[in-house]
Amino acid sequence: MIRTIQVLLIDSDRLRRDLLRSMLEGVGLEVLGAPVEGLGWRVMRAAPCDLVITDLPLTDAEGLEILRELPSAYPETHIIALMDGIEVQREARELADDRLRDRVRVLLKPVFRGQLLTSIRELFPDWHPEGGTDWHREGV
Repeated sequence: MIRTIQVLLIDSDRLRRDLLRSMLEGVGLEVLGAPVEGLGWRVMRAAPCDLVITDLPLTDAEGLEILRELPSAYPETHIIALMDGIEVQREARELADDRLRDRVRVLLKPVFRGQLLTSIRELFPDWHPEGGTDWHREGV
């Protein structure tokens, strides 16, 4: 079993951020939250995390900067991007080219618990969620 995974959760939607935080903490992850990207970058500089889960709205060009900049600024950090639209998702997948494929996952919203936890397991193969694998199908 690996040490606790530290997650930075960036999402401007407070309800979704709270739901995701509760879900992630419920499976044993340590979660820091930030309502906006700028604050998220400050949190990362103060306490680099193992995983950044970020909401990227349909028109959020700034959010795509995370996928461009974070891998070089924090080479050990993995990213899960939660996206609204197919076009943005396609662009994000192109940014997560072959050299980042083992560090970046792009998920289309609504995101289901099992889908999110599976992505975390792919990024951190030695991690096993607390509470087993009874992953519900609610969307967030």
